[in-house]
Amino acid sequence: MSNSAEKPEVVQLPAEPPALAPGASRRAAAQRVREARDRLTSTSGTRPAFDSELLRQYAQTRLSASYVVMLLIVASGVLFSFWMPLVSAAAWTCGLLCIHTAIIRSCSQFISAQPTLIEIRKWRTRFIVLDLLYGLGWTALLIHPSGFDAVSNTLIMFLMLLVVAVSSMLAASLPIAAFAATAPVTAAIAFNFALSGTFGNYVLALLALAAEGYFALLAHQLHSATLATLEARAEKDALIGELEQAKAISDEARHRAEAANVAKSRFLAQMSHELRTPLNAILGFSEVMKSEIFGAHAVPVYREYSADIHNSGVHLLNLINEILDLSRIEAGRYELNEEAVSLVHVVSDCHHLLKLRASNRGITIHEVFEQGMPRIWGDERAVRQIVLNLLSNSIKFTPQGGDIWLKVGWTASGGQYLTVKDTGSGIAEEEIPIVLASFGQGSNSIKSAEQGAGLGLPIAKSLIDMHGGTFTLKSKIRIGTEVIVTFPPERVMSALGPMSEDSPPLQPDYAGMRPPEAPSTSRNKPILSAGTGL
Repeated sequence: MSNSAEKPEVVQLPAEPPALAPGASRRAAAQRVREARDRLTSTSGTRPAFDSELLRQYAQTRLSASYVVMLLIVASGVLFSFWMPLVSAAAWTCGLLCIHTAIIRSCSQFISAQPTLIEIRKWRTRFIVLDLLYGLGWTALLIHPSGFDAVSNTLIMFLMLLVVAVSSMLAASLPIAAFAATAPVTAAIAFNFALSGTFGNYVLALLALAAEGYFALLAHQLHSATLATLEARAEKDALIGELEQAKAISDEARHRAEAANVAKSRFLAQMSHELRTPLNAILGFSEVMKSEIFGAHAVPVYREYSADIHNSGVHLLNLINEILDLSRIEAGRYELNEEAVSLVHVVSDCHHLLKLRASNRGITIHEVFEQGMPRIWGDERAVRQIVLNLLSNSIKFTPQGGDIWLKVGWTASGGQYLTVKDTGSGIAEEEIPIVLASFGQGSNSIKSAEQGAGLGLPIAKSLIDMHGGTFTLKSKIRIGTEVIVTFPPERVMSALGPMSEDSPPLQPDYAGMRPPEAPSTSRNKPILSAGTGL
């Protein structure tokens, strides 16, 4: 045996580990994994050598069959009393019963004790010696009768096969002990038959040796099956330990992530106030200086500087708002203020807001809107932010003289879609997941002189996800980029027919009727119709 495995071999993993700190729990799980793996380490040259479990199973098997073996010994003594003196048969029976009692007592002591590896060696030696004495006891009986007539030979052969079979099955968990119990009997009987010199007894001697080989092979197969069962159980324990270790690591990482998220939320809440307060002064005073409300500047370049300060302050304020919006979305605290929204109207307003910026860069924006589209149920501020982010990105990365197409129409499933397509530099296919991640920027945006924070597309995608829609980005280098945003059919409201301008407003008589309820301000959606809006 190797000296590296001198530790208790039986490892019992608790069903529910005690509550520990994350670091301590992870260390405890790692220790259980190491102990389970130690059980797979060879301690006696076999793979795996679960010595303690094998000896325990051997002891339990001998204890469970103790009465059967005792009955076999007594019956054999009574039977052989017809061939030998009664005193000799009784003495043999008492002697073998004493050996059997010693085996049973040793098995009981082993099960009740908690042996170490050194004690296991001693127990194994004890069991082998006791089985050897047990086999020698049967040998003394089976070679004693005189004469080799057919009846005695048949009785001896039958009893030898019975003893070999029972001993091989009971000691299968300890093959050496099984061999010690059966080999003396088989060798003595075969030798006794061979001494007779007759052909029939030679056949019986060969049959005895063949039976010993057969039962030895059967005991080996049982031993291999037992080892496979113990190995599977140890691997299961090791897997459970590894899963517990992975869970402990995951819990620790989750606690750290939650702590970091809380710290980030506190930081953003504090910094948003701390940054907005001076920004209000910067924006206000820079606008006064830029507009020269209290008089013209003595140096004209100061007016340009004031405009730069104001524009930088506006950019910083927008960046702070984007970071706060993204933080609320990631934390699940962004609430939609849903109402009836005209997608065409929102896209037209956003086009009007950014039309001057596009014209200054020589970019032409084309509108392709389907007429007569009903409203959708959504957050107008969120929809407007989606359109502004997409259109701003297209203007930013479209070169001079480029084109941008804005399209609004029906989807095949009855929803509504919005597409923003440009003739810009495009995005590499492998960089699309990067630009859709928070603070992610592609190689073209890094090279661009007008860099952003990488929050526009992630915010737009998150907002459309909150509406239950889809966000698709298609792009090719030096060809352009197209972003397709769809709203599901469930958010399309039914289109009502226009009211006649000549007819006066309807004045219902509320006598005996409940007055009409005020429009609901809850977040529950009204009854919507999908399809063509009819």
